[in-house]
This record gives sequence, C-alpha cells and structure tokens, in this order.
Amino acid sequence: MSNEALEVPPMEQPTQAETGFDFSLIDNPTHEPTENVGLLKVKRANSWIDEAKNRPAPQMLFDCLWFDGELCILFADTNTGKSILAVQIADAISKGEPMPNFRLEASQQPVIYLDFELSDKQFEARYSESFTNHYRFSDNFWRVEINPDGDLTGDGSIEDALFQSIEQTITDTGARVLIVDNLTYLRQGTEAAKDALPLMKELKALKSRHGLSILALAHTPKRNLSNPLTRNDLQGSKMLINFCDSAFAIGESFKDKRLRYIKQIKQRNCEAVFDAENIILCEITKPYNFLQFRFVDYDSERNHLRSMEDEQRERNELIEKVKEMNGQGMTQRAIADQLKISVSTVNSYLHK
Repeated sequence: MSNEALEVPPMEQPTQAETGFDFSLIDNPTHEPTENVGLLKVKRANSWIDEAKNRPAPQMLFDCLWFDGELCILFADTNTGKSILAVQIADAISKGEPMPNFRLEASQQPVIYLDFELSDKQFEARYSESFTNHYRFSDNFWRVEINPDGDLTGDGSIEDALFQSIEQTITDTGARVLIVDNLTYLRQGTEAAKDALPLMKELKALKSRHGLSILALAHTPKRNLSNPLTRNDLQGSKMLINFCDSAFAIGESFKDKRLRYIKQIKQRNCEAVFDAENIILCEITKPYNFLQFRFVDYDSERNHLRSMEDEQRERNELIEKVKEMNGQGMTQRAIADQLKISVSTVNSYLHK
C-alpha cells in the first residue's frame, strides 16, 4: 500500500433550496439576528457583559449563602430549626442589621414571610417571654398566612390563586425579599419533575417580574445520619436543586443534640466557603424574647456525623429492647408500632 496520503474529494455543500438555510451567513460575522426570538433573547456575549456592567454586583443577604436576586433553597429535616433561622434572616434584612458572625451587605428593605407552618399564637410564643414582653419586629417585616375565609374566585386552581395573591401582596408592600415557609404549600407534590419544574418556573418568573430575592424552605426525607448532607437530601425532584441559584442546609449534630450546623450546598455568585470542611456550628437559644441561632464555631462536618461504632451500638440497643418487649408478651406487630420499625425487622432481631 502506498504511504502517500489519499486524496479525499471535497464534500458538496447543500444548497439553500435544499435546506432552507442561507449558508452565506456563516461567513458573514456582521449579520445581526433578531434579538427576541420567541422565548429566547439573542445577543453577542460582549453585549450581555456590557449591559451587566451597568448593574450593581449582587450583595449578601445571608453571608455568602444567599445573595440578592437569587432564588435560594434552605432545606433540613423536621424540627432542626429551618423556620427559626429563616425568621432570624428576615428580621436582619428588614432592619438592615446583620446577625452576629454573618455578613449582610444589602440595605434594610421590606420582607414578606409566607408562614404556612405556624399559627399566630405559635409565632407569638417564639417571640415573647411566656406571652409577655414581646419582641418588636421592624415595620418592614410582613408576615403572611393563609386566610381560611379567603375567596377563591374563577376557574383556576388553588395554586394559581395563591400565586396571584402572593403577587398582589408583593405589589402592595413593595417588598423585594420573599421567604416561603415552605415549598410544599405552593404546589402539592414536588417529588416528580412534572410537578417541580412548573413550580420553579413560576418562582423564577415571579423573581424576574418583581426583582425579588427568594428564600424557599424545603424538607429532607428521613436520612442516614452517618452520611454528609448533599444536594441529594433535598426532598423531591432534583429539578428543585437544578433550577435554584443557591442552596444551603441545616444538619443536626449527632455528637451534641444542642448543636446545628449550616452547610453550603450550591452557589453561583461565589466559591464554596462553608463546605464539609468549614461548616457553621450554631446552637438554638432564646435569650429573653427571641428564638434564634447563635453562632458557636466553624468545624468539619465529619465531627458531627454518626460513626459506624455509634450506629452499631444503637442497633444492639434496639435488638435488646425488641427481645425485652417480646419477653414481656408483646406481639411483633405491637413492638414494631411502638418502636416505629417494620415487623420484618422485629422478626429479624428476635432471631439474632
């Protein structure tokens, strides 16, 4: 075989008549396409940057965990203090006064707190001393809850009516910060992409129309406390974490039940600062009339996770408890119900 290179005949370029595309545009860099093309905005990269340069850089609302203009998700297990921290963040922004050890760059501004978790009396209990000596929030702090006597008019869904009411409240108060406690009340079922995607689109559209910064609270399903917190711990579809700008989570310290830690999960306006090697340790405390997170220290997440030895010890204790209850004449079903484990687990433990 000859070592000479084989000559490959040039491919014939299809004609515009055949494809419907004008190939001369490829060689014409001065061509300006239409800027608005259906759902798309088309500009050269330099044009986007030139326009962005005229807008101020994003400012911190809750240190580097949440910046203004972002749709941020805060997620954690039940009873770890999501609402406590979220109200504390809202209070700081509404007053323009940073929480101790957490940076706040934005000036004071109106905040809407959508509270779908607590009644007004439960809220009062958290921010008073036994229902006396009440904490005074800023007039910039607007707390909103569902009106049980609200009028649902039209043929739209409850979710649509809720979004319309939220948008009207934003307009009426002039708020630029919206905190949602929690996501499941805005749309029932966020486990599937078909449910989560419309919700995130609606929130992003709301953010764009009103120039909002949004913090949305969400749950984590039951998780293994031996594992570090990750984006996979956010309950529901990954669409939630994929479409948000930033996210952080609260974990409970296995070594000290009084402690909580805050971990950065996703960020776009900065590099990760509070990652697994630099979590923020806090304790929940109530000096006088304000339930709050108090900064303790920075630490590594691994120091607050359950070890394999801890896990085995708990399992052995549970096995002994199952055998003790069985010896007292309890049925396997009764044991399972009381210890909140499956009947098959009870049966397995009795045979160890």
